Amino acid sequence: MKPKSKSRNYRVAVIGGDGTGPEVIAEALKVLDAASRKDGFKLDLAHFDYGGERYLKTGKVLTDKEVTDLKKFDAILLGAVGHPDVKPGILEKGLLLKVRFDLEQYINLRPVKLYPGVWTPLRDKGPEDIDFIVVRENNEGLYVGEGRFLNKGKKNEIALQVSRNTRKGVERCVRYAFELTRRRNKRKKLTLCAKTNVLTYAHDLWWRVFNEVAGEYKDIRTDYAHVDATCMWMVKNPEWFDVIVTDNMFGDIITDLGAMIQGGMGIAAGGNLNPEGVSMFEPIGGSAPKYTGKNVINPLAAICAGGMMLEHLGETASAAGIEKAVMDVTATKLKSLAAGKMGYGTSRSWAPPAPSARRC
Repeated sequence: MKPKSKSRNYRVAVIGGDGTGPEVIAEALKVLDAASRKDGFKLDLAHFDYGGERYLKTGKVLTDKEVTDLKKFDAILLGAVGHPDVKPGILEKGLLLKVRFDLEQYINLRPVKLYPGVWTPLRDKGPEDIDFIVVRENNEGLYVGEGRFLNKGKKNEIALQVSRNTRKGVERCVRYAFELTRRRNKRKKLTLCAKTNVLTYAHDLWWRVFNEVAGEYKDIRTDYAHVDATCMWMVKNPEWFDVIVTDNMFGDIITDLGAMIQGGMGIAAGGNLNPEGVSMFEPIGGSAPKYTGKNVINPLAAICAGGMMLEHLGETASAAGIEKAVMDVTATKLKSLAAGKMGYGTSRSWAPPAPSARRC
């Protein structure tokens, strides 16, 4: 979390993106506007059309100059990336990963929290059981795109994909996780999720760094679980977890599992953090283009992403107010609790600029 700006005036880049992204971001902006008016800070918004439609018209995804321009903002709010008419990988690598890497957003932060009234597929588990955070390393590992083909297209073809992990990258992620566990001040337990018995180079580095840094945090209990065991315990005993720290690939996998046990993609939000620079916040669900304009996409994840952004900017009271408002809605105003269908779309969401929104 950054210190609160003395001026309390924040410049935010808004990228609605593709599919239903602009719809859910529109609802998040209503809530952010209500919160800013209630709590006395200002958001200066700049909207950008980066995404599939622009790429189809211009052939451009995101230029180096545009990335440099994004560095002038205090935060970025993103809707979704993914267009059915654009080949998979172009937008994901050219926009989402480019922002994460070029702005050195080395932490992916994913709260996994079940709100009251929200359906979960886990039998006999409630909000008191599902409340943890995953800290995913966000700039290294398999996602650096390093590798090559040998004998491509032939019967003896070989594909090589490198997981690059540096001590600097691992240590700054691990330290962030320890500090977060201390600030969170709940179970004060940090679990390393890795695969040290098989990935004997990359995850040996994670294991050694984790234990070295742990020596500086005597107040934090440490734990270890292989990634397969982590998935198993997230389903069977999610209450065991407080904070989990892991590498880029495993973090990508277990956070989607986390989204499911907290009720689905419609409620899951995340942040791509550069604690010393510009961070980006987004709902976890994809662009869902087939639902564009049909008023069936749940905006709560985007609203929660906006709340995470405010917390990161130092507006902690407003962030807490937004989360409380979301919890009030899930606990009392959902139309259907069956199979994760929460009954709220975008144009009829709970967040118009009315008294209920002003309580954020």
